[in-house]
Amino acid sequence: MPARCVMVLGTTSGAGKSWLATALCRWYARQGLSVAPFKAQNMSNNARVVIAPTLPAARGSLPPEGALAALGRPGGGSAAAAGLDDPGGEIGSAQYFQALAARAVPEVRMNPLLLKPERDTASQVVMLGQVDEALSRMPWRARSAAVWPRIAQALDELVAENEVVVIEGAGSPAEINLRESDFVNMRTAHRARARCLLVTDIDRGGAFAHLYGTWALLPDEDRALLAGFVLNKFRGDASLLAPGPAQLLALTGVPTVATLPMWWQHGLPEEDGVFDDGVAQGPGEVLRTVGVLACPRISNLDEFQPLKRVPGLRLVWVRHASQLAGFGPQDWIVLPGSKHTSSDLQWLRAQGLDRAVAAHAAAGGAVLGICGGLQMLGEALVDPHGIDGNAPGLGLLPLVTVFAREKTVRRRRARFGPLRGAWSALSGVEAVGYEVHHGQTAEHPQLQGDGGAVMPDGLAWQNARGNVLAVYLHGLFEDAAVLRALFGTQVPTLDATFDALADFVDEHFAPGVLQGLVQ
Repeated sequence: MPARCVMVLGTTSGAGKSWLATALCRWYARQGLSVAPFKAQNMSNNARVVIAPTLPAARGSLPPEGALAALGRPGGGSAAAAGLDDPGGEIGSAQYFQALAARAVPEVRMNPLLLKPERDTASQVVMLGQVDEALSRMPWRARSAAVWPRIAQALDELVAENEVVVIEGAGSPAEINLRESDFVNMRTAHRARARCLLVTDIDRGGAFAHLYGTWALLPDEDRALLAGFVLNKFRGDASLLAPGPAQLLALTGVPTVATLPMWWQHGLPEEDGVFDDGVAQGPGEVLRTVGVLACPRISNLDEFQPLKRVPGLRLVWVRHASQLAGFGPQDWIVLPGSKHTSSDLQWLRAQGLDRAVAAHAAAGGAVLGICGGLQMLGEALVDPHGIDGNAPGLGLLPLVTVFAREKTVRRRRARFGPLRGAWSALSGVEAVGYEVHHGQTAEHPQLQGDGGAVMPDGLAWQNARGNVLAVYLHGLFEDAAVLRALFGTQVPTLDATFDALADFVDEHFAPGVLQGLVQ
């Protein structure tokens, strides 16, 4: 029997589609059902590397730790079984987390089309996990006809293989200027015969108008798929909403099935944008501040989410050199991943952050570069193929990066060798993460001896002094072994976060609604 499909639509971007879909994935998985997430197209530079599409993916419902184990997390599965060190595929982070919430192994069919913005008017197109240069060059509106057959096939296969598919829409289904080419929302909903929830952010104001206006702009055949309205991020006395929901029901025939209270720190990374526009602080007295440079083309920023919950740690998103003025040697500066390393380097220099990072390192302060940040810390970026751009690096590590046409996309398990200074706690620690980069990095032949590799296959380097570390592995702060080594503590697990989300929707949806959506 094909899966019953539940789709989460939104009146706007940021209404709460991603986290609600994640919560539903765990709620249905806890009913003993095999569940898969799906989003036809995602636009985000927050991506995860999953098992290669040519490898067999696990099917059905896994135990709570099963999905992470199958991806090679410490304590579960072998590298060979997990496809570690083999080429992998990219999907949006939201669908990665939704798959884990569903107790399923993340795979590329769950997000068949991923757009990774490189400039304001151009994106790299990732189709079924792999970069597709032809699609990247294709005009936006012409692209949908080319990609829809493959997207529909991925959806059909997930529907055939599972009992429930939780589908996430994008933006709004009522963007009438895009209707003819939009396949992410109602075309997918009709293909899946989905029962749809329409969620709105009531904290922004105008929620009833957003819901009614969206409904009013949809044709009758689309309206027929709407099973309920959801008011998200409500603060205050819910009884004050009356008679709004009743009037909305009279106008549309669609009931309001949930009013979800504002929940500031549910523990799930936000899909897009910096999740704290300022400071986030874990419990207890602040012992260390971590400043992450918030470059315009920052990628995979959600991998820093676990740092928000580390006791004694303060996380700051840094955009100006003045924010680093009070940093001491015990504090960290992190250069994160970048979708366009050379332009983010130019931005760092324009903000004076290059000088601030150099001064912090010269004073013995800890500096960490991840992926694009690793490339920035070297001597030079060399781009013979026009992939990213040539640029001088910050010169804190004796490295040169050459951009290759082919993109490295794979999950990895590797062990740190001996480290010195600020990062010595990582010595001998085995870490699981993922690579996703065009650049290939090696030591500068004339500068050898100023530092060296501290992980096999050129995955990590450290300077001679020991305070500057650069790694190609994303996901370090999502690895329990790394967190224990660095902080001597264990933050709440992702699995606990997913269960809390499921408890939340169970409490605040009208009785019987969630079960009724799949009957």
